[in-house]
Amino acid sequence: MARRRGGRRGRPPKPLIVRWTPQVRSFLPFPQGFGEPVQLDHAEVEALRLVDLEGLSQEEAGNMMGTSRGTVWRLLQSARRKVAEALTQGRAIIVV
Repeated sequence: MARRRGGRRGRPPKPLIVRWTPQVRSFLPFPQGFGEPVQLDHAEVEALRLVDLEGLSQEEAGNMMGTSRGTVWRLLQSARRKVAEALTQGRAIIVV
């Protein structure tokens, strides 16, 4: 899985270790709301799983993913915002 970065400056992102791949790739609300589907990255799903489901600290999750605690924090913030947006607006969630 290749991570994307926004601009052309700086060094390329370091690859993350994602040990679990979800078997379900999308969630569709009923009834369907309006707007584009929310896209969650595999790394965001892995961070959510490790911290919120497995109960690991951000430091422990960072060690398992081969990255810093700060990166795990950013992944969690992004994933939680996207999930909240999808739930409150009735938008689909797609894991890419």
